[in-house]
Amino acid sequence: MTDFDRLPMRLAVGQLNQLTDEAILFAKQLGIQDIQFNMYHGSPHLPGETHWEYMDLLKLRTRCEDAGLRLNAIENVPIKFYIKAMLGEPGRDEQIEHMQTTIRNMGRAGIPIFGYHWAIDGVWRTSTTTLARGGAHVTAFDYALVQDAPLTHGRPYSDEEIWDNYIYYMKAILPVAEEAGVKLALHPDDPPVPTLAGVGRIMRSYENFKKAMEVAASPNHGLDFCVGSWSEMDAEPGMVLDAIRHFGSQGKVFYVHFRDVLGQAPKFREAFINEGNLDMFEVMQTLHEVGFTGFLLDDHVPMMSNDSGWNNRSRSFALGQMSVMLDQVLCGRRVAQAV
Repeated sequence: MTDFDRLPMRLAVGQLNQLTDEAILFAKQLGIQDIQFNMYHGSPHLPGETHWEYMDLLKLRTRCEDAGLRLNAIENVPIKFYIKAMLGEPGRDEQIEHMQTTIRNMGRAGIPIFGYHWAIDGVWRTSTTTLARGGAHVTAFDYALVQDAPLTHGRPYSDEEIWDNYIYYMKAILPVAEEAGVKLALHPDDPPVPTLAGVGRIMRSYENFKKAMEVAASPNHGLDFCVGSWSEMDAEPGMVLDAIRHFGSQGKVFYVHFRDVLGQAPKFREAFINEGNLDMFEVMQTLHEVGFTGFLLDDHVPMMSNDSGWNNRSRSFALGQMSVMLDQVLCGRRVAQAV
């Protein structure tokens, strides 16, 4: 089994929910060996209704290895796996036990990172067809359009309730992750607004992430550092870079969603990685400076004209940009980026 901690900072093809022949060829033709999966909507590889079985996880890992690829992480389970735990409803302890089983099975199967979120209503966007550069389509969010959205879970849930449920959950999950040798990587709320549809969104700020790392302190607990979500919190580069330095210097950045947006909460849109709020080369350089050796993947890419359903053109553009940046960071110099 690969010792992932000894690998250098590198790129990964990610946000897959299954390993298709197309995805294998895409990764290989781009010269990328590392793979990450996002199972928010489930996967034919992992058909469990309440948890994931060891043999299914093992077969997914070996399928990657047989194709000459490395399975770095699985991000997210279907939200039904732990929604009662998130809301503090009856049945949460049973769901937590199932999640413990999933994490143990991931460790046995040799899958080192489990990415998770605590956003009860998931990612929200108010548009999926906003026009971006050259007529590409991107998603966008405008809080003014949904500030009076109806309750999604019957009643309001305060920040205090959501924090209490989070702490209860993590106290049960973290010891199992430590025992299993699995790292847990926390993703921000997207969008990072105080509340949506009556539900508090606690993973929305730098200070709240500091709190999350304190109340659930463990060497096996860190961040899925989604640059775009952090950029949504504050369009000024100083905060994002400071957060990378703060958490990265502690070894708390486990992997990175390398994307950006234009604008910030309460109103923003997705962007190509060379047109957003941040200097993404500076972001990658800062990650390198703090000793980050995990993987970076493209995310939320625009839909370019005549693109495929998986946005292959835009993913290729993003990963090409990232590859050039990474080469220059590792060589210690910067060149002009393509436009």
